[in-house]
Amino acid sequence: MDIYIARQPIFTRGKQIFAYELLFRDGTENSFPGTEGNNATSRVLSNTFFTSGIEQITGGKRAFINFTRELLIGKIPLLFPSQITTVEVLENVIPDGPVIESCRELSGKGYTIALDDFEYTPPMEPLIEISEIIKVDFAKSTREQIRAFADRFTCSGKKLLAEKVETNEEFEEALKLGYSYFQGYFFSKPQLIRRTDISALKVNILGIMSEVGKEDYRVGTLQKLIEQDVGISYKLLRYLNSPFYRRVQEVSSIRQAIVLLGEKGIKQFLSVIFLAEISQDKPDELLKSSIIRARICEGIGMATGGRIDPSELFTLGLFSHIDAILDNSMEDIMKTLPLTSEIKSTLTGSRTALSTYLDLTRCYQQASWDSALQAASTLGLAPDRLPEIYWKAIQFADSVCMAGT
Repeated sequence: MDIYIARQPIFTRGKQIFAYELLFRDGTENSFPGTEGNNATSRVLSNTFFTSGIEQITGGKRAFINFTRELLIGKIPLLFPSQITTVEVLENVIPDGPVIESCRELSGKGYTIALDDFEYTPPMEPLIEISEIIKVDFAKSTREQIRAFADRFTCSGKKLLAEKVETNEEFEEALKLGYSYFQGYFFSKPQLIRRTDISALKVNILGIMSEVGKEDYRVGTLQKLIEQDVGISYKLLRYLNSPFYRRVQEVSSIRQAIVLLGEKGIKQFLSVIFLAEISQDKPDELLKSSIIRARICEGIGMATGGRIDPSELFTLGLFSHIDAILDNSMEDIMKTLPLTSEIKSTLTGSRTALSTYLDLTRCYQQASWDSALQAASTLGLAPDRLPEIYWKAIQFADSVCMAGT
């Protein structure tokens, strides 16, 4: 049985990563949590902690994991380190004696207890007392409920987590009310009132990218251009010498680096560097999500036989968040970037041969499993290829970000 796992970031008030919630699905039939939630959660925990390694999946951050009543009573969370496991008590768990006793024991042993999709009822009082984090669903709760939870719990030492926060306006509202953590895709939406002019940003990188794009580009010319920028040179060498590549011999020259990466590789590297430079005032997760998306698109392209150039799909995924990075409309940004017309059309909303690749990538990242499987079927991609593509993308993104982009 295939296990599909995705992660959703949880941010602090300063938009730094606090944790990731692990979202998962078992095979092509069941979404979780559901009627088979016990087996699903057990398999996910086994896959993440015992097989893949939680550090690879969450980048060393805390993991929020949903636990059913049976798993709580069975003390399953005790199998995992308390310092990286946040126990989410699902909203459909009845707070009876055994559940309360198990949660109290977990809390006493250093585990953080979080109440998922919180809705107040008097029987919840014992769990409220034990919990440290209360998750409020901004999509389901009324504005009055959102404010009432803030009034009650922020004064009592509880941390409120606003989930399904999809706009910057909702984030700002939760921030003002005293919420501590934030979950949703608000960070990947542009704040159009800000608008950043791309033409004034890192012209040198765009110049190098344009040079690589020439049919008759020469390694020597490119070498000189890169060597003129100390920052790019440093990041290029650090990237190629990172643990991700596991090289026996260190790469010590720009020329050697260019030859090793090749034309497509150097284009990808420069695109990532460019994106990193213009996203410095944005949450780190936005750049990381862009790189993950790029690598997934590329991986899908390779897994489907290369009908579409995988390097073009990499670029498509990489720039799919650029409206949020620059706080500008995708239409305006596409006028200034040296991208192919098909990538520009796709990113501005037209349906092209590239669109389904991006659809599949977005759906998988957001754990929209049914839509992801439908898109995979359209592309003729076996669903069991997706988890490997996803985890390789995460590892690649982590290695690039650690290299100092």
